Amino acid sequence: MVSEHAAPAAASTAQVLVASNRGPVSYTLGEDGTLDAKRGGGGLVSGLSAVDDKLWVCAALGDGDREAVRRGVGEAGVRMLDIDAGVHADAYNGIANSVLWFVHHLLYQTPVEPVFDAEFRRQWASYETYNRAFAEALAEEAGPGASVLVQDYHLALVPGMLRELRPDLRIGHFSHTPWAPVDYFRLLPDDIAEQLLRGILGADRAAFLTRRWADAFIGCCTEILGGTGRTRIGVHGLGADADFLRRRSHEADVDERMAALREQVGEGRKTIVRVDRTELSKNIVRGLHAYRALLDAHPEWRERVVHIAFAYPSRQDLAVYRDYTAAVQTLATEINGAYGTESWTPVVLHVKDDFARSLAAYRLADVALVNPIRDGMNLVAKEVPVVSDHGCALVLSREAGAYEELGEDAIVVNPYDVTGTAEALHEALTMSGDERSGRTKRLAEAATALPPQQWFLDQLKALRQE
Repeated sequence: MVSEHAAPAAASTAQVLVASNRGPVSYTLGEDGTLDAKRGGGGLVSGLSAVDDKLWVCAALGDGDREAVRRGVGEAGVRMLDIDAGVHADAYNGIANSVLWFVHHLLYQTPVEPVFDAEFRRQWASYETYNRAFAEALAEEAGPGASVLVQDYHLALVPGMLRELRPDLRIGHFSHTPWAPVDYFRLLPDDIAEQLLRGILGADRAAFLTRRWADAFIGCCTEILGGTGRTRIGVHGLGADADFLRRRSHEADVDERMAALREQVGEGRKTIVRVDRTELSKNIVRGLHAYRALLDAHPEWRERVVHIAFAYPSRQDLAVYRDYTAAVQTLATEINGAYGTESWTPVVLHVKDDFARSLAAYRLADVALVNPIRDGMNLVAKEVPVVSDHGCALVLSREAGAYEELGEDAIVVNPYDVTGTAEALHEALTMSGDERSGRTKRLAEAATALPPQQWFLDQLKALRQE
């Protein structure tokens, strides 16, 4: 439950509230006891900047966050919940990231997993406790008739719980992930599947990044519950923040990273760029296999192209993610050993997160490779065409949510087809300058059609409508 030391709530007057696992700020506890605050980024943080008078309810994620709550340190407009660390670990790693994420991204090796046993039920109880803590905090903070926007699979039970506590509120839920098709969703125990759906249907409005994911949710509700009840369903395809990206990508630190990358690539070579977290659904290993297949099938590209691969470690407290990160590094090393020469490194791999370096790679990209197994949207696919200096060809998985908006001007691939992806990379590398320029312009226009602030305001407006 929420710690008794959590920051005291103000009078219930907030009219716009947002709930998410991760908040807009995090704290690091120094050895001398000082707390350092770091602002977060991403589409949600950018989107919420459109509303001045709001309250963001989030979880304390580490020791620094928890110490900040205990000391009463915080930002105006943010309430951080000091949920028991064990409960949070069960809910976040045990259920949200190891079950719900796997279901919605179709990641299970079904001959051996999942196994829904007593340990799963214990962790599920923590997930319920974690969601209830958010529901109680939101109920306490919200003014009469306020609008509450609950974010993502971590908090799928909150709308239903909050509805019971505060029936006067306008409640929305937004899913930033795909939604599983009904046959895969039914891998979950029947009572859990029903509980998740009813939790989200506690909202007045449930929204998704694409029509495909919305339809999958409706399909699950229809099959399992007989329909979506009174909950309205919406679609809001989050776009790239063009103004921010274009400004930030021309600052001095990005120019410095560009110079370093150019030196690593070498004069006159083309670049295939990918920027991802080492998340299982991002399909980085198959992307590397496709690049190796390109070098085999089209040896004319040897010494003429470099694959810039940024694979930033994700969820390293889970063994399967540590193993995946290691597999990426091992394969990149193998490719460099098999094909590299004294003057040419085929794969330039970086695993330390560096936003300025990512923007530098965007600017240098001749080809952007975005080949997820399954992805709610994938903002990298939208960001690269906006930032690219000379235009880039986009090789895009049909399983990315971004395919719905960008597919017409991308080279579309089946993410499991390594040979097909290799041929798509060859097509992208040989695309004429005029065609690449035209496609990049259209991709950038589509990618920025719904920038983060408008994305959030559209949801808020739709939620408030009768």
